[in-house]
Amino acid sequence: MAHEENRRDRARPPIHPGAILREDVLPALEMSVTTAADRLGVSRQTLHSILRGDSAVSPEMALRLGKFCGNGAEIWTRMQAAYDLWHAERALADQLERIELAEPPIAA
Repeated sequence: MAHEENRRDRARPPIHPGAILREDVLPALEMSVTTAADRLGVSRQTLHSILRGDSAVSPEMALRLGKFCGNGAEIWTRMQAAYDLWHAERALADQLERIELAEPPIAA
């Protein structure tokens, strides 16, 4: 079975994990930002910055969110990595195009 990443429209940016929290998680829990921040052990400002998409979900925050939501840290780090890579790929597109492939290709 193909991964979800393979099925999404690659021309559209991945959703910032903060938007998932803002639009889906907190409303489903009927929980305020202040209450969620308190339960996560972070400031309201820290959580609000993530919800706005201004701050990334760090590995530490992913651990907190994974515990809070019961779905593990990996999903939060994967969402953040997909978001970051998509934006970095576009920001560096011209530079990446000029980089030549190493000969012979290096095995991973």
